[in-house]
Amino acid sequence: MKYHWTTIITLLLAFQCNHIYGQEAENLIFNPSFEIHSMCPERIDALGIMREVEAWWQPTKGSSDYYNACGARDCQVPRNKLGIQAAHSGDAYCGIYCSKENYREYLQTELRSPLQAGKRYRVSFWVSLADKSPHAVATLGAFFSRERLSDTTWNILMQTEEVWQPDDRLQIIAKRCIPQVTNPFDNILDNAQTWQEVSGEFTAKGGEQYLTIGNFNAFNQSHVVESSNGNPVLQGAYYYIDDVSVTCANCNETIPAKEVAPLRKGQVIRLKKIMFDTDKSELLPQSYKDLLDLITLLNEHPTMRLEVRGHTDNQGTVEHNRVLSESRAKAVVDYLISHGIAADRLEWHGYGKTLPIDSNDTPEGRQNNRRVEYQILAL
Repeated sequence: MKYHWTTIITLLLAFQCNHIYGQEAENLIFNPSFEIHSMCPERIDALGIMREVEAWWQPTKGSSDYYNACGARDCQVPRNKLGIQAAHSGDAYCGIYCSKENYREYLQTELRSPLQAGKRYRVSFWVSLADKSPHAVATLGAFFSRERLSDTTWNILMQTEEVWQPDDRLQIIAKRCIPQVTNPFDNILDNAQTWQEVSGEFTAKGGEQYLTIGNFNAFNQSHVVESSNGNPVLQGAYYYIDDVSVTCANCNETIPAKEVAPLRKGQVIRLKKIMFDTDKSELLPQSYKDLLDLITLLNEHPTMRLEVRGHTDNQGTVEHNRVLSESRAKAVVDYLISHGIAADRLEWHGYGKTLPIDSNDTPEGRQNNRRVEYQILAL
């Protein structure tokens, strides 16, 4: 990895501040300039999945990209497959297609803490048009949601909701995501030589904890223009993204601390946001917040020892589920060790489908049974 684990923990736990109205405000983004990564990027793949950068992921099949000075030729900084651009800060940035008819790419992350109702928040991120982008657009924006958005298509990202009808039919309702902050329609983001800021303020409804960046407008509503820098091999508008900031402008009062139940030996705690692909054991970036919280807990309790436990539903053979659950538990342990937790404080075990906590007769029950948790062995 690029950083020693002590540097990573310092970066993650430190306050990242900006001057807002003369006051210090915490940046609610975990990895704002994409510097923290689990591996160096190796390629720009039209069908790829962005896995290298921590705390960020692509919410659709649109293949968002990661660039770093340590990357392979196609995804290096400053020179890469789509142009030449130094990072706005540091050594890394991400890249997304923002208009190619209805094809879209997005970046998504989970905030440090949910937004507070009625509070004003300032959003800022920097963009640079790629040299080989034949078009430019205006309507890049930032959308905040309570739930993690996810879509299996390459199209414009929509919010979907499951609604049961009176006749017991399950209806999927999709509605457009309307960003709280959008770059003005008359301000074309057409600069490929330097960086342009997209910024704005909004009042939170409360509870928003996910940020998604991209173009949520249809092609004919994006103010698409031709770029003189374009390469006819490409289509649409492609942007590098760097230095994302979300800060509160008027959160001065002290927020009451949540009451936390005392820890005890033998206690089992579920890691609710640990994510894996189907039938895989590689941790996804969406797992970042739970893993960070666990690292913080272990650092606060230096004598604590844990057993990380993997579980599956009842689909598949006994042996397959045992191996899969054990591999997933070990992936969590390996992550903790790579971030400075001593190996002798950690054990792991795969229980397969032997310890369900819900019925396996429903999709919801099986989802609850597919889980990773930890048991406190010593305090």
